[in-house]
Order: sequence, then structure tokens, then C-alpha cells
Amino acid sequence: MKQKNLLPGQIQPVFPLKMWQRYQNQHIYTFYIFLFTCLLMPVAANAADVTEQLHYPQSQRVSRDARNEADSLVKIAEQQLKQQTPAKAIDSLLAALELYHSIRDLKAQGLAYDLLGRAYIQLGRNKEAEDAIRRRLAIARDTQDFRGQVFGLNNVGSLLLQQGATVAARETFVEAVEIASKIKNNEAQGLSLSNLGLATARLGDYNKAIKLYETALTYRRLVNDPLAEINTYNNLGEAYLAVGDYQNTIGTFGYALRLAKTTRDRMNEFRAIDGLVAAHNSVGRKERASDLLSQRLTLARELGNIPEELRTFESYAAFYERQGNYKTARNFYERAIVLSRTLEDSQKEVILLSKLTQIMKK
Repeated sequence: MKQKNLLPGQIQPVFPLKMWQRYQNQHIYTFYIFLFTCLLMPVAANAADVTEQLHYPQSQRVSRDARNEADSLVKIAEQQLKQQTPAKAIDSLLAALELYHSIRDLKAQGLAYDLLGRAYIQLGRNKEAEDAIRRRLAIARDTQDFRGQVFGLNNVGSLLLQQGATVAARETFVEAVEIASKIKNNEAQGLSLSNLGLATARLGDYNKAIKLYETALTYRRLVNDPLAEINTYNNLGEAYLAVGDYQNTIGTFGYALRLAKTTRDRMNEFRAIDGLVAAHNSVGRKERASDLLSQRLTLARELGNIPEELRTFESYAAFYERQGNYKTARNFYERAIVLSRTLEDSQKEVILLSKLTQIMKK
């Protein structure tokens, strides 16, 4: 259910881009009562001065200027997030929030908290992210923003899943589904059902998860959001794989792979390939699994994605080890170790060295 990304892979979308684009231009102007102190000043004012002050009160000008500056900071923060500089985005968003607080614009605050949560997640600061997300949810409830509540609940649930609080996450997604159903919003229903399916699968009830994913797909197709649709297809494929339904597993991952290639959704393309490799291995189709691994390696190299290239080497090693071809498996473990050192990932290096040691004894 990662709908980038907050939580890579399965959770999708933590911060729906469509909803942010819809809300971005919705501003509520707050006006202060004009103080007529200028009329009490001993200095005389001409007619033009008084007319200008009546039409453009100082408090209104301050509010307008603060809003313009805050909106500009939010736009800058969006660009900084796209450029993978979340620390800078946090500075921009905190400054914007201070201005939105000063003019008491709750809706704008909520949208800024959305982005702030996303920035904290990119930095791995989950505690601050949860605080920002819960603030956004509270604002949505205060303003009776039901769509905002749905997406806020999905964000909270996604963080709970990441923290391992699966039961609490499921309850949160259930609430999101209930609100989404009441407002009859297709995008909200598709997202909430897909995430509820993920939490249900994490609790081991794969058959129920499959039904939730299938229902979610009916809504995701209606809103023509292929990225969200691919994510749910991958989730569904993993559930089919878990129950040993290899025919549906291959069909589902195959469709996800084709859609991911069309939309150039590279991370979901990797996920779909991994699912297909597992399924074909399970039914003894070694040549097809090998072809898919070759595709995976080519894709990783074309993208210059070293972490995914490392994962491909790991998959190759496991593939050959399963067949008893230990010499080739050792070769791929060694290549993976080299890349782990390039990435300075000492934890991964230790794991790979342990596997290499075990395989050398065979």
C-alpha cells in the first residue's frame, strides 16, 4: 500500500499528489477589523490618503503579504522535496507555518503539515513525521474536511505499519474506509481499501486481503491513477504468492510489470519482477526466472541504481544456490559484497559475508 516514497514499496500513497494539487490553490482569506486610528492622528490626511486606507486596511495588507510569502515558501519546499533536500524543505515549511498561524489559516496549515511530514520521513525522523501528520489530521477534523481526514488517517496508519503496530494501523485504515465510503470519493476509497488490505495481509489473513485489494482496484481504475493501480496490483500479487496461487500471482505481477514499464514507475517495476521471479521459481520455470533477473540487472544498470544492482546479485546468488550451482552462487555473493562496500553498507556486507561463508562449506 509507496502511493513514493514515505514508505517504499507497498504503502501507497502516503501523500497523494493529486489531493495536494487540488488543495494547493484553495485559500481562505482572514480579515482583521480596520482600526480607524488614522482619523485620530493630529496630522491631517488628504482625501486620497483616507480613501486608500479605507480600501486597503493595514491588517488586510499584512495578511495578504504574509499569505503570499507563506505560499511562496510552500512552493519552494515542494521543489526542495523533489530535489531530495528535505532538510531545506523543513526550514521553508516551518517558516510558512509560522506565517499561516499568524493569519489563522487552518486549511493552509494542514497542507503544510502534510509536506512537513513527508520531509521528516525522507530524513528518517519518524517521531517528528508522526507529530506533523497527526496535526494535519486534527486540523482536518476541526474544519470538517472529510477528504483530508481520510488521507490523514492513511498517513497515520502507514507510519503505524512502519513501526510494527499492525493492529493499530488496521483500525486506523478501517476508520479511513468508513469515512471514504460516506463521502463516496473514489480516490479515497481505493487508497484506504488498498492500505487496509496491506495491514490485513501483515496480520496473516491473505484471503481477506485479496478481497480488499480486488475491491480497491475497482476504485483505482475509476480515477485513472496508474501509479496507485500498479502498487495495489503488486500488493495483490504478493498476497496470491503467499497463499500459493501461482497462476494468479504470475498474471497479477505480469500486468503490474507491463503497467510499470508503460508509466516508467521503476520501483514498482523492480517489485513486479521480484514477484514474478519468486512465482516462476516456485513452479520450476528456471529459464523464465533467469530471464527476469537479467531484465532486473539491465534496468538497475541503466538507472545507475547501485542498491538495486546489489539486490539483483543477491537474487542471482540465491537462484543458483537453490539449484546447487554453488560456484556461480559464490561469484554473485562476491559481486554483491563489492557493491555493499561501495555503498559503505557495513550491515549488508556482514550478512553477505555470512552467506558466502556458509556456501563455501558446501
